[in-house]
Amino acid sequence: MTSLAGTALLAEGSTATTGRYARQISNATDYLISMSRSNGLIGFRDDFHYTYGHGFSMLFLSQVYGEEEDLRRRDQIREVLTKAVQFSADAQTARGGWGYVSAKEGGGFDEGSTCITQVQGLRACRNAGIPVSVEIIDRAKKYIEACTTTRGGVQYSIKGGGERPAITAAALAAMFNAGEYDTELTKRMRAYCDDTIWPKRPVSQRAAHWHYTHFYYSQVIYRQGGKRWQDYREQMNEELARRIQPRGHWADSDIGHVYVTAIICIILQLQKGYLPIYQR
Repeated sequence: MTSLAGTALLAEGSTATTGRYARQISNATDYLISMSRSNGLIGFRDDFHYTYGHGFSMLFLSQVYGEEEDLRRRDQIREVLTKAVQFSADAQTARGGWGYVSAKEGGGFDEGSTCITQVQGLRACRNAGIPVSVEIIDRAKKYIEACTTTRGGVQYSIKGGGERPAITAAALAAMFNAGEYDTELTKRMRAYCDDTIWPKRPVSQRAAHWHYTHFYYSQVIYRQGGKRWQDYREQMNEELARRIQPRGHWADSDIGHVYVTAIICIILQLQKGYLPIYQR
């Protein structure tokens, strides 16, 4: 939650040292540094979904790292991210994916959504200058490909579980981050998303993991740009304006208001182009 909220504030244009939300971003940075464990995990060891928080923490801290002016804290962030990258490498399963916990603790279980979180976090670190082995990313891309059906939908895991529009949108965003734009695989995935998410289905449709789906799908459409992005953005703005609560947040009964408000703020600020990981 801290990482996503911090990323939303970074997307506004503030940094840890300048801007309207500098104090909050600085506090979030210090907190996440303090949450770095000796084995590289950023987060709670007793959280049995800790790869999510770890991945989002890598993403947030890598975006802070590039703008950090304090050399001492910059060194701290680099050390935390270097250890975090190694933890993700060690946590990767033999098939190239990730589960809710490390491969060792999870008995080799892996699934799509946690895999995407790691890929984006690792790519963000690499873009910021933190060493990331290309083999880790290549294995993850092969895992995503193995989870993709002939129709272009990404299944819950490599063992099956059915096509998931939400995971497909996330996987497509991750593939774009990895530089895969117009391959045969990504073209299939894009066609599947068009059929199941937008524009053939109205953006206001209530579906499982609606906010999660559009968190990633908005990144895909933004990278495509042009009229497609403008049309999508207009529909999303209208829908999100309808859904906002009186106190200024968006609601999600399953995960929580902080989560959904943070990711919606990121969606609404993609156009600003401040964060390297989301830039075209």
